[in-house]
Amino acid sequence: MSRISKEQVKHVAHLARLAVTEEETEMLTEQLDKIIGFAEELNELDTENVEPTTHVLELKNVLREDEVRNSVSVDEAMKNAPAQRDGQFKVPNILE
Repeated sequence: MSRISKEQVKHVAHLARLAVTEEETEMLTEQLDKIIGFAEELNELDTENVEPTTHVLELKNVLREDEVRNSVSVDEAMKNAPAQRDGQFKVPNILE
């Protein structure tokens, strides 16, 4: 018995704005059924002593002290600018 129907696959494809052929629907139905099966196998694992986590690796923010440092001067920054005006980079218009 399949855990997902062709109609459900077509519905998800529609929500994702994907056009799928009948052949693709058949293939996706089989693939998604296998994926669901693999996910269901995880329910068989004993996770009673496993602490819940949001990430498999331990993450830690690395922060540094704010400090004033020398920066690139305007003249230095403008050296490589393909177009500039009044000390600012000139870029093409994106809005009319």
